[in-house]
Amino acid sequence: MKKVGYIYDDIYLKHDTGIGHPESPQRLVYINRYLEPLKDKLVHISPRRATVKEITLIHDTYYPQEIMDFCSAGGGYLDPDTHVGIHSYDAAVMAVGAGLQAVDKILSNEVERVFCAVRPPGHHAEKDKAMGFCIFNNIAITARYAQSKGFKKVFIIDFDAHHGNGTQKAFYDDDTVFYFSTHEYPFYPGTGSKDEKGVGKGYGYTYNVPLPAGTGDDVYLQIYQEELPPLVKSFDPDIILVSAGYDLHEDDPLTYLEVSTEGIGKIVESILQLKDVPYIFMLEGGYNLDALGESVKLTIEKMLEV
Repeated sequence: MKKVGYIYDDIYLKHDTGIGHPESPQRLVYINRYLEPLKDKLVHISPRRATVKEITLIHDTYYPQEIMDFCSAGGGYLDPDTHVGIHSYDAAVMAVGAGLQAVDKILSNEVERVFCAVRPPGHHAEKDKAMGFCIFNNIAITARYAQSKGFKKVFIIDFDAHHGNGTQKAFYDDDTVFYFSTHEYPFYPGTGSKDEKGVGKGYGYTYNVPLPAGTGDDVYLQIYQEELPPLVKSFDPDIILVSAGYDLHEDDPLTYLEVSTEGIGKIVESILQLKDVPYIFMLEGGYNLDALGESVKLTIEKMLEV
């Protein structure tokens, strides 16, 4: 059995998205409830606060201060989808810190794989702006931090139903971080077409698989079992990071994909068989509470076994 870390903190429940918002604290309440039978098999890790310097590995230097000031003044909408409250800055800083802590715990050999159960999510956040429920780009910052700690080549896999525009943009001209995404298209946020492949020395290190509404298990498994492995093999990463968004599930209220819970399990299994390197899974989307809880439980079962 693999040593799997689970990073969570109650601060994430205090991020206030507003009444009726799909990205609610209940998402983590349900995940924790579903994980109850597995809790003794996991290494429980507390996140830490990311420093401004760490956040600005990806974001503009003034941006964290802007968010802090906006939240401490009472919060509100950062964009039409992204609402914050008085505790949201602290939650966002600790969401980033989960990824950093995951890297450190892997380096100290305490764990081999880590699941970060965080909110707010991150993959839509750009250099100087929040969008799509995301404030700081947790996975992109984790990638840069991992590189600062000696992981030279980072492969990011994003199976959220929405394209991770912020993550793609962060590494678009970079040949040391490979970004691979499967997502519903055309759909929010509008990016992620097949011909977005990177620029300059980063050309060929962005790989998008846009999928029409209604795409289900068969097509997904073909992509993850046949299309993805040669890319990982030729890139030969030192660590694999996963933007784990569970809104590709057939019961998700915000999207139109048709992937089953079992299908998600097989996608995760395929990812974990790609290479014998450390893995960090970072929670992104997923808005049907039971489907989310079941899917994360299945993900962690695979992380323990595969």
